[in-house]
Amino acid sequence: MDFFEAQARAKKRTSRLVALFAVAVLGTVAAGYFGTIVGLRATDNYHPRRAGYRRYQVYDRESGPPPSLWQPGVLAVVTLGTLAIIGLASLYKWNELAGGGAAVAESVGGRRVDPHTTDLAERRLLNVVEEMAIASGVPVPAVYVLPDEPAINAFAAGLTTSDAVVAVTHGTMQKLTRDELQGVVGHEFSHILNGDMRLNMRLTAIVFGILVLGIAGRGVLWSLRGARFSSRGKNGGGAVAAIALAGIALLVIGYVGYFFGRLIQAAVSRQREFLADASSVQFTRNPAGLTGALKKIGGYALGSSLESTKSAALGHFFFAQGFTSMFGGAWATHPPLAERIRAIDPQFDGRMFDPPEMVDVTHESFVAAGLAPAQPKFHEPPRAATTSHIPPALHPIQAVASIGTLSAEQIANAQALLDSTPDGLRTAARTPVGAAVLLYGLLLDDTDPAVRAKQRALVASRAGGEALHLLDDLDPAFRALKPEHRLPLLQLALPALRTLQPSALSPFLDTLDELVHADDHVSTFEFALQKLLIRTLALGREPNAAVVQIYSFNAVTDEIAIVLSALAHASSNADMDAAAAFAAGAAQLKLVESRLAFLEPSACDLTALDAALDKLAVASGPIKQRTLVAAAHVVGADGQILVAEAELLRAVAAALDCPMPPLLAAA
Repeated sequence: MDFFEAQARAKKRTSRLVALFAVAVLGTVAAGYFGTIVGLRATDNYHPRRAGYRRYQVYDRESGPPPSLWQPGVLAVVTLGTLAIIGLASLYKWNELAGGGAAVAESVGGRRVDPHTTDLAERRLLNVVEEMAIASGVPVPAVYVLPDEPAINAFAAGLTTSDAVVAVTHGTMQKLTRDELQGVVGHEFSHILNGDMRLNMRLTAIVFGILVLGIAGRGVLWSLRGARFSSRGKNGGGAVAAIALAGIALLVIGYVGYFFGRLIQAAVSRQREFLADASSVQFTRNPAGLTGALKKIGGYALGSSLESTKSAALGHFFFAQGFTSMFGGAWATHPPLAERIRAIDPQFDGRMFDPPEMVDVTHESFVAAGLAPAQPKFHEPPRAATTSHIPPALHPIQAVASIGTLSAEQIANAQALLDSTPDGLRTAARTPVGAAVLLYGLLLDDTDPAVRAKQRALVASRAGGEALHLLDDLDPAFRALKPEHRLPLLQLALPALRTLQPSALSPFLDTLDELVHADDHVSTFEFALQKLLIRTLALGREPNAAVVQIYSFNAVTDEIAIVLSALAHASSNADMDAAAAFAAGAAQLKLVESRLAFLEPSACDLTALDAALDKLAVASGPIKQRTLVAAAHVVGADGQILVAEAELLRAVAAALDCPMPPLLAAA
C-alpha cells in the first residue's frame, strides 16, 4: 500500500462522497417541496365559517383552482431552508468532532487506558499499539477501551496521525489472543495510515446534517405527547393538530434524507474494510490472527454487536458490523464475515469459532460463565525468536517507499527497539511529568561538563527540584541509551505530552528550547526532536490545520533546494561529496532540476530548513512525495547511513506529515 496513493484515493472518495451527499440533499429537498405543496393545497381547501371549518369541497369559480404543483418560489424557499439547516447541522457536528480522536472515543463512553495500568490485558493492548506505531513511524496513538461493551469490536478515529486514537471493546481484550489482537490493531492502523479516519469524520458530520430534520420532527412530536386535541377555543386542537402535522412532515422528510445518508455511509465503508483486512495481513504476515478474530465474532452470540446507542452514528468506524441493519445488506457498513474471511483464506469452510458453552448474556456475563477471567491470567509471550534476529537497517529509499505501510520486519525491528530500551525510560514516557523529564534528559550534553551543568541548572530553575531529582534517577538509563532509541522514545512520550494543558505546555517547550541553545549550537538531533515534537503537538491540538495550499513545484523550488542541501551537508564533511549527494537527489525532480541550486551551509542552516519545511508542509501530496524521494537519494548517495542524517530525514518526513519508520536497526 503506497501512502501517497492511499491519500489520493481518500481524496477521490471524499469527492465521490460530496456527490452522493448532493443526491441525498436533493432527495430531502424534493420530499420537503412536495410535503409543502400538499400542505398548501390542504390549507387552501379549508374555508372558514362562523361555526368552524368545512370539510374538503369541490372548487367552484369563486374559490378558484387548487394551487399548482409547480411553484418556483416555494421550491426556492424550501431549498434554501433545507440547505441552511443541513449545512449548519453538519458544521455543528464537524466542530464537535474537531477535538480529534479523543473526542470521538469519549463520546461513546471510551475510557483512556492508564499507561501505568497493572491490568495485563490492557498492558498487552498498549504494547501491541506501541509496536505498530514505532514500526510505522506515526506518533503513538492514545489507547481507549469501551468498558461496557462485551462484544468484539474496535475502531480508530482522528483527523490526522497526530490526534489519532485506537479504541477496543472490553470483549476484544478478554476474548482475543495476542496474535488476534495484533490483527485487529493492524486493521485499525491501516485506517490511520491511508486517510480513512478523516473521511469517517466527514461522513459522520454529513449524515448528522441530513438526519437533523428528522430529529427536529421527532422533537416536535415528543413535545406534544401530553397535548389534548380539541376544536374549541382560539388556541384549541386546530393549532395542536397543525403543529403535529408539521412534526410528522419534518420526521418523514428527515428520514428520507437519513435513508440515503445511511446508504452512502454503508457504500463508502464496505469496500475500505477489505483493503484494511488485506493491509493487516500484509503488516503482520499472520493471516490466522485476523481470521481468528473474525471467526470469534461469528462464533460468539454477541459477536460484534454494540450495546451503546450512541455508537450508532459511528458504525462505519468500527472493525466489524456494530448494529443490526434495518435494511439488510443495503445499510450494512461491513461485508459479511464469511466474505472477509474467505478473501484472506480461500480455503475457509464456513465454520466459525465454537465457544466452549452457550451463555445467556442477558442473565450471565462471560466472566461469570467462566469464558473470560475476571483478572486475565495470560502474560506477554517471550519474543526471543524475534529479538534473536535483528532486521537490518532500512535504506533511506526503502524507508521512503515504506511510508504509510507496515511489514513483519518493521514490526520485529520495533519490538527489538522497545525490548532493548531501558525500562526506566519507557516507564517515564507514560506520564506527563516523566515524559517531560525524559526529553530534558535526551538533550543533556554528554561531552562538555560545563554545558551539562548549565542545562541541569536550567531544569532545576524552570521545572523544579522534583524534575531534577527524577533526571538524576534516570541518569544511568540515559548513559546506556543508544542513538537509535532516541526518536522512538519521543514517539512513546507523545501520548502523555498531549495531555499537558496549555499553561504547562508553553513553559515546557520554552525549557526545551533553552536546553537546545545552552551550548549556542543546534545539532541535527536537537532540531529533529523539536520539529517532530512541535509539529505533532500542534496538529494534535488543531488537526484542521493540516491543509493543502500549494500545488505547483515552481512555488517551492527554493525550499526544496534548502532541504536537499541541508541533507547533503549532514551526510558528508567533504564539499565534493556533498555536491554529488545533492545532485543525486535533484536528479529525481526532473521538472525543476535545472532550477535547484546547491547551497552553502550558511544558506541552508537549520533556521532556513525550519522555514522551508513549514512552507512545504502545506504542499500537495505529489510535491511531498517527490521531495522525500529526492531527500532519500541524497542521504543514500554514499551507501551509508549516519545517525545525524537518519534523524534529519525522519524530521523532514514528520514535518511533511508523512510517517517514516526508523532507519536505524536496534543494536
